[in-house]
Amino acid sequence: MAVQLSSTAIAYPTGHTKETDKPYPTFSFINNAFVESKSTEWFDVHDPTTNFVVSKVPQSTEEELEEAIESSHIAFQSWKKVSIIKRQQFAFKLVELLRENFDRIASVIVLEQGKVFADAQGDVLRGLQVAEQACSITSDLKGSFLEVSADMETSMAREPLGVIASICPFNFPAMIPLWTLPLAIVTGNTTVIKPSERAPGAALIIAELVEKAGIPPGVVNIVHGKVPTVNKLIRDPRVKAVTFVGSNKAGEYIYQEATKHGKRCQANLGAKNHLVVLPDANRSQFVNAINGAAFGAAGQRCMAISVLICVGETKNWVQDVVDYAKGLKIGSGFDPSSDLGPLVTPNAKERAEKIIEKSIKQGAKILLDGRGKHPEQYSKGNFLAPTILANVKPDMDCYVEEIFAPVLSVINVQTLDEAIEIINKCPYGNGTSVFTTSGPAQQKFTKNVDVGQIGVNVPIPVPLPMFSFTGSRGSFLGDLNFYGQAGLNFLTKPKTITRLWKTSDYEDSAKTTSMPTHT
Repeated sequence: MAVQLSSTAIAYPTGHTKETDKPYPTFSFINNAFVESKSTEWFDVHDPTTNFVVSKVPQSTEEELEEAIESSHIAFQSWKKVSIIKRQQFAFKLVELLRENFDRIASVIVLEQGKVFADAQGDVLRGLQVAEQACSITSDLKGSFLEVSADMETSMAREPLGVIASICPFNFPAMIPLWTLPLAIVTGNTTVIKPSERAPGAALIIAELVEKAGIPPGVVNIVHGKVPTVNKLIRDPRVKAVTFVGSNKAGEYIYQEATKHGKRCQANLGAKNHLVVLPDANRSQFVNAINGAAFGAAGQRCMAISVLICVGETKNWVQDVVDYAKGLKIGSGFDPSSDLGPLVTPNAKERAEKIIEKSIKQGAKILLDGRGKHPEQYSKGNFLAPTILANVKPDMDCYVEEIFAPVLSVINVQTLDEAIEIINKCPYGNGTSVFTTSGPAQQKFTKNVDVGQIGVNVPIPVPLPMFSFTGSRGSFLGDLNFYGQAGLNFLTKPKTITRLWKTSDYEDSAKTTSMPTHT
């Protein structure tokens, strides 16, 4: 009897499980079927709000990893021959199913990752948008053609690579798998996805929808685990490319190993994102924006604003930020009144609190202390309320470390030039933003700041899928970024064909061994 997921499009979690509830199993997905692992090693998935165990994830066995990769490898041989029109039709159907299961996917994210429901819906939406953009593949993947000489023509097409491995993080359980999966499908590739062992449920629902969309077995497979799974994916010769989003340490290792084994690799790493506010900015707009960008998702976004740079008199606006943040409510993601949920693990909370404590000892002034606060009914949750540190210097731990928590560090400078200098000295280059009503000021900022994604009065400037996610410097390893045209180029390789068809009678020409000039 085939195993099935415990949720459906109309029946899914709307509240937290009880401590006595039996954890639901996390399956692998191989050849379009859910598979119960034969592993002897399992990892607990905790609900961050209660810390109750809600599921158990296997360390996929060597045999299961082998089966998944071989399944994708075999499927590629036929899938690459499916017409682009047909693959586009599958993408249309997948988009339809993602919409039907929108809230279902979001609910599992709330349960396993801790986001508030509206933010979990945003997670799904940003992935869905990539799937929607993938439907334009018949326009986006057009080749080129030119008659280069008399009776001679050259054409170029882009062809799929083969098996793509996608190693995903805990903080966007739906969006990151969907950064790769739809584009891999429409370009004729196959993929093996490893979701985070902390929040695997969303990826499995997406896999179920792949099967329901009629996409053939082997095109999408899902495996689980930690280092053994990662090593298998980045070293196996049948895997031709690797995508990764996560921490610096893991990303650097994956990039080095994957490229050493001859694979393409794109790796989004850590970040330290700054927001600069100028005295001419709209004050209320800025206060609202900085709070959402710093504390939304409990700060667990690679594009979260973790540093506020106040230029000149705007240092007096920080109290407005503090007052606003005091009104934000921490709580269950299933409670519509909650503004932010818990951190993903007790260790994440402990680490953030240690950085706060050390930074205070280093001279930072705490304006808002979120430590030791939690909703009354969720005393075991990993809660850290919004925290704001002032008088921060670039050598303090709260600035140097990517805290990945609702902690905002405030730096005061006198000029825009000083702000730009601070940003450019930071090793990361994921995102930054400036709030101003001055056209010349924003022009100076955007031209001179060395960061891949810039917002003007936009706090989290993540491009929509018709562009690409363009983090740079220490925030990205590789040559081609995720989704957009760069993503399509990453997933395909160019092939040129030069043809000569004589339209007049062929006449012998003088013998020569020189390079043809095609004149």
